[in-house]
Amino acid sequence: MASSLKATTLVVLLLASLGAQVLALPTSVKRQTITVLAQSQVSTFRPYTHYASTGYCKPAATLAWNCGANCEANPTFVPIASGGDGVITQFWFVGYDPTLEEVIVSHQGTDTSAILPLLEDASIIQEPLDAKLFPGLSTKVQAHSGFAGSQSRSASGVLAAVKTGISRFSAKKITVTGHSLGAAIGLIDAIFLHLQLPGTTVRFVGYGMPRVGNQEFADYVDSQPISVTHINNEEDIVPILPGRFLGYHHPSGEVHIQDSGVWVSCPGQDNTSDQCIVGDVPNIFEGDESDHDGPYDGIEMGC
Repeated sequence: MASSLKATTLVVLLLASLGAQVLALPTSVKRQTITVLAQSQVSTFRPYTHYASTGYCKPAATLAWNCGANCEANPTFVPIASGGDGVITQFWFVGYDPTLEEVIVSHQGTDTSAILPLLEDASIIQEPLDAKLFPGLSTKVQAHSGFAGSQSRSASGVLAAVKTGISRFSAKKITVTGHSLGAAIGLIDAIFLHLQLPGTTVRFVGYGMPRVGNQEFADYVDSQPISVTHINNEEDIVPILPGRFLGYHHPSGEVHIQDSGVWVSCPGQDNTSDQCIVGDVPNIFEGDESDHDGPYDGIEMGC
């Protein structure tokens, strides 16, 4: 069964990469200027990078905040709740960072030792988001069914913990983060929290994020007052999947780490410049799976 699953995944990746290659042809659409981030700007992401990496740690460790280097990197963090089993529901944790004055939400990334998350990554079915969780959202806004399902399983626990953080610390800002599958769940979570908690400021910072939804999804994210940054590293293949020919699109907010280590801001959706991920990695054969975990400003993902 494992070999069959790997073969199925490879076929999906191959098709997605070929679709990405076809759609990465030059376009007449005028792009905004690609800008280089100063090291001072890059450094502001480090707390979130560690929080995303900490998402891989077991709930008991994040609740006690004794997970080692990642926890030590954010020493003032006050944990509120954690959950997930890493198989049916990805690990997650919520807490408050008094230095940033933000409630932090983090989701576990892809655990290739667990079959269900791997199946979710290989799934290409889109579906409207749950109307009970996303009231008033158009059914035209659709997301990857596996990502949406993962988000829905932790939604109630995350929301309750975020409400606790807002009440206990008088917080008004929420930042959601995660890596890989955790970034995909986190982006959906950012929309969810924005709709459920009007009056708060919601930010999303994701790493190695695959495409999450359709064009309407990307446009909806861009239209909302949610600050979105999705950071990808060098020739990572995950951010070019699923392919655009399957109807998947990234929202704006890409930051691409080039081979030189320089971070650049790539404006617009799926920027096709060779300085950005779509142009830099036109198909999986030109990508490097080992770039997926980092480093992101020297930080490798994982507990």
